Amino acid sequence: MTKTRDINATLILASMALVAMGLVMVYSTSYVVAMKRYGNEYFFVKKHLVFITFGFLLFFIAAKVDYHLYQKLTYPLLFTSFILLVILAFIPAAGGAVGGARRWIRVGPLSFQPSEPAKLAVIVYLSYYLSAKKDKIKTFSKGFLPPLIMSGFLILLILKEPDFGTAISLGAITIAMMFIAGVRVRHIFSLIIMAAPFIYLMVAKVDYRMKRVLTFLDPWKDSGGAGFQLVQSMLAFGAGGMWGVGLGEGKQKLFYLPEAHTDFILSVVGEELGLIGVSALIVLYLLILICGVRVALMAGDLFGKYLAMGITLLIVLQAAVNMAVVMALLPTKGLTLPFISYGGTSLVVNMTGIGILLNIWRKNRDT
Repeated sequence: MTKTRDINATLILASMALVAMGLVMVYSTSYVVAMKRYGNEYFFVKKHLVFITFGFLLFFIAAKVDYHLYQKLTYPLLFTSFILLVILAFIPAAGGAVGGARRWIRVGPLSFQPSEPAKLAVIVYLSYYLSAKKDKIKTFSKGFLPPLIMSGFLILLILKEPDFGTAISLGAITIAMMFIAGVRVRHIFSLIIMAAPFIYLMVAKVDYRMKRVLTFLDPWKDSGGAGFQLVQSMLAFGAGGMWGVGLGEGKQKLFYLPEAHTDFILSVVGEELGLIGVSALIVLYLLILICGVRVALMAGDLFGKYLAMGITLLIVLQAAVNMAVVMALLPTKGLTLPFISYGGTSLVVNMTGIGILLNIWRKNRDT
């Protein structure tokens, strides 16, 4: 019982510490840009606070609602996500375009990104389907093809936005959950082999994606152009050293590092808080990983196990990819750092996911 209580406390403390650190860093990285663009240094942080409030509301609801309810909501959640992605992909007036991509639907002064709740909907679906078909999971027609087709539809719609990074991350989560459920390795391996040429073409035939790959290989070759953001990110980490230059004292956010409050916020963490600050973030994500896996292992039913693992992968995998990108270990992708980056929909979905993990723990702690 002591160990199970530790899961509850650790999961809450780790996620809330990330939320709090995210709020501080969003202000630190955005106040100069907000002042220049909107004449209000609190512009971004106030919007971020709205999403934190909404995220806490859904967090408490998700922690109280029996996670088995999501089994009944599987197809309504999928259908809603499908409709929102179709609207975004095929009705330009409904979405907000940034950099040529339509990823947001505007609702009054706020906007949300349908691909984020779609990831959670796919995880719920995979958890339901893979647990329901446990006796046929090794078969191609029942255990492999249906979840692949269902997830594939939503991935294609996300690619239509286009949002290559989110599509690839959702594909990786799908494959990982199928592997965990016991789908035949040869089926998964065959899928990866067949998908590889299509992924290559989607990169090679799209100029800006190919430029990102070439920039990743040698960012200093065009340090004032395509490689500017990646070079500035590395300079930020270099300037931070072990202890950082001090919270709020970073220079890269002063219009050197573009959109420092979103995808590349970790660079400013590295500059202002140093290796110690970045290491603290990594430890917090590792705690969520450990707690998520322990919740999955103690769940009394397969649906709960798969749901816990899917949510854990959703958070930790995205954090790992974002960190790898800003440290020049992977080509640039438009993925936020969970709980830390400015980006309301991702924050709300991740907080909801933590609430679901807590509910799975509470329902199974006495078993």
